Amino acid sequence: MQGYFVIIALALLISCVLFRARQMKKFGIKAFHFGKIDKKDFLIPPFVFIYFYLVIANTFNLPKIGAILAYSSVTAWIGAALCILAPALFLWGMVSFGKSFRVGIDAEKPGGLVSTGAFSISRNPLYVAFFMILTGVFLIFPTWIFFTYLVAGLWLIDRQVCLEENALRNIYGTEYNDYCNKVRRYI
Repeated sequence: MQGYFVIIALALLISCVLFRARQMKKFGIKAFHFGKIDKKDFLIPPFVFIYFYLVIANTFNLPKIGAILAYSSVTAWIGAALCILAPALFLWGMVSFGKSFRVGIDAEKPGGLVSTGAFSISRNPLYVAFFMILTGVFLIFPTWIFFTYLVAGLWLIDRQVCLEENALRNIYGTEYNDYCNKVRRYI
């Protein structure tokens, strides 16, 4: 049953991004800059599609990969709670972003530095929401494949955050450094 929360959470995250990108387009702002800095980013989507399949397969008892490491109903419900809270944090972050929302690094027209709303408690609330989903999925479906996705996802997200931080330092300078001194990278 907890798998349904994952599917709903993932659908909400994707819907939020697509809806916001379409809104940005109405303002004349290109929101998608994925893969412009590092072309290797295009290796990620196939693994994301496999991840979606694995979530659906585990939820609906379709053919799946990976043996269960250790299952607990309590941890599965904790995972479901993370998957319920993640879209709320993500939406708050999207609203806080305003017209500065981008997927990828936009060095040409980045928008203003956002340090209010969700960004006043975390420099990366959208990525924290992704961490929550990855962790929640592993707690619901504790298999080696989801553990591998959790570790790889954490590494990839941290890698992207470091790239973005370097770009933001170049764009905003001391304003960004002051912000970094006040607000933590994640939580």
